[in-house]
Amino acid sequence: MDGKIVNLKSKIEIYKAMTDGANFADCPVRDVMQGINGKWSPLLVMALAEKPYRFGELRRLVPDISQRMLTQTLHELQRDGYVHREVFPTKPPSVEYSLTDLGRSMFGPLYQLVQWAELNHDAVREARAEFDAAQA
Repeated sequence: MDGKIVNLKSKIEIYKAMTDGANFADCPVRDVMQGINGKWSPLLVMALAEKPYRFGELRRLVPDISQRMLTQTLHELQRDGYVHREVFPTKPPSVEYSLTDLGRSMFGPLYQLVQWAELNHDAVREARAEFDAAQA
């Protein structure tokens, strides 16, 4: 366990040095994880890993998501380089979203985390309930 703590301390020192210690918000781990940690991002990446989707198809696939939030999340995933947006010159124009190479490379680790979440969801909910009961 000590090796991992020293390793983390070393990494944090490296991250601080990269930013002259002025802005630790630029930590590479925090910066990248923030982009894929959104409420809807993992679901959309999982969908796009299956195949390219049009906007309306994604909206129907994830019915709880509002149009505004779907647009915003796709825009953020596109900005981070995970999603490609292609506009087709039809009337009206149609738009299709797909994963980029970077998005596909991120999908493997994300999928492992999703599987872990599915397997451990009950245990996490139980731990939360126990914690909340002890706090009351």
